[in-house]
Amino acid sequence: MSLLDIFDLIYQNFVDSSILEAIAVFFGILSVWFAKKENILVYPSGIISVLIYIYICFFAKLYADMGINFVFFVMSVYGWYMWSRKDAEKHVMPISWCKRKDHLISAFMLVFFFVTLSYFLSNYTDSNVPLIDSLTSSIFIVAMWLMARKKIENWIYWIIGNVISIPLYFYKDLALTSVQFTVFLVLAILGYIEWRQKLRSS
Repeated sequence: MSLLDIFDLIYQNFVDSSILEAIAVFFGILSVWFAKKENILVYPSGIISVLIYIYICFFAKLYADMGINFVFFVMSVYGWYMWSRKDAEKHVMPISWCKRKDHLISAFMLVFFFVTLSYFLSNYTDSNVPLIDSLTSSIFIVAMWLMARKKIENWIYWIIGNVISIPLYFYKDLALTSVQFTVFLVLAILGYIEWRQKLRSS
């Protein structure tokens, strides 16, 4: 395939992108921007995006990603609650690093969801990317859980998952979504830097 053919494929993917996908991309990017700023609006904006992606992923046969977006919805409600909850001194949850227990739970969740999802997708669906779909979904589940608890390491999981997702969604002819994950990658790197600076200055 020549370079011209590649650019033509990219252009055609953008032309074929739906308005619904564009709306989901807009709210998805907005959500990550709010997360970077440690703004609770990350959750309502994210909920709009994930509900649309449940619909999109079903027709793209990205069943694990469809499931992950449902999990994102549940985790967004949980995160919304956690970020808005205040302690006895009226303080909201602070940004913090993971402790050993958090790392162990994250590792267990990653392995558990990957094994479960990959088995299900390989044996009970017509997904043509079961392993990669399961891997990104598992990474993002852990990232959402850590974000809900304001752990800085959530950004590391987002960065890794975004790097994998960029070519995955392009392969599935969802060009706008692929671009969205490219923006997500940049914002995740900036989010990691900004959260570290906030923790150091607190």
